[in-house]
Amino acid sequence: MRIARVTTSNGATTVRVTDDGRFVPITDPYAAFAAGAEPQDAAAPVDGELAAPCTPTVVVGIAQNGPGHASPVQAWLKSPRTVTATGREVSLRRDAGQTVAEAEVAVVIGRDTTGLTAETAHAYVLGITAVNDLSSPDRSVFDPRNFESKSGEGYTPLGPWIDTDLSIDDDLPMALLADGVERAETSSAALPMSLRECLAYVAGWTTLGPGDIVMMGAPFSQAPIHAGETVEVVIGPLRLRTPTL
Repeated sequence: MRIARVTTSNGATTVRVTDDGRFVPITDPYAAFAAGAEPQDAAAPVDGELAAPCTPTVVVGIAQNGPGHASPVQAWLKSPRTVTATGREVSLRRDAGQTVAEAEVAVVIGRDTTGLTAETAHAYVLGITAVNDLSSPDRSVFDPRNFESKSGEGYTPLGPWIDTDLSIDDDLPMALLADGVERAETSSAALPMSLRECLAYVAGWTTLGPGDIVMMGAPFSQAPIHAGETVEVVIGPLRLRTPTL
């Protein structure tokens, strides 16, 4: 199922996206997931604009899970207020040096992660979405905690929807394009630490809940970008589009 959120005249609505692109309102997908069931259709199709597919309380970024990192996996936090939807313009900071786009797999947590292990991680995952982890890496020289480099307004484009048919065990193709030109290409199999291992690491330190996001790192899937370019992140069948200013 492709689960999305759309903004309608009556506010934000959770929907499933049909094969022909219609938005059908559904019951709470997290309650259904916790009950071991599928969400049900709740109303007739609606018109609306895609919003971010979830509203995380916590956004975790996996560190040291890309090229050249031999040390054990670690994590850092990114403000959920930086989350924005596919198609939304993002204004790149002019005062923070070069901007880098990073094509990453984002795992959407389906329920409280108490008890999650590498072996059981799939039972806590609602689905997969795409994320563009925009960064200002020049700032990390002055701020190794990543606050300044990761805190730009709209610096976490997410979407377009959550694909519940994708698995954390899939080798998901990953690509980054700018103005239609491929800038990077790889797959999730290139991550030094598996998605299962990363989820177990995070859950071993803090409890995540429904709608929270874990960004899995960029294995050769990042590139510098410039204001005015339209960036696309492709994760398997998911395509996330971000125009920049």
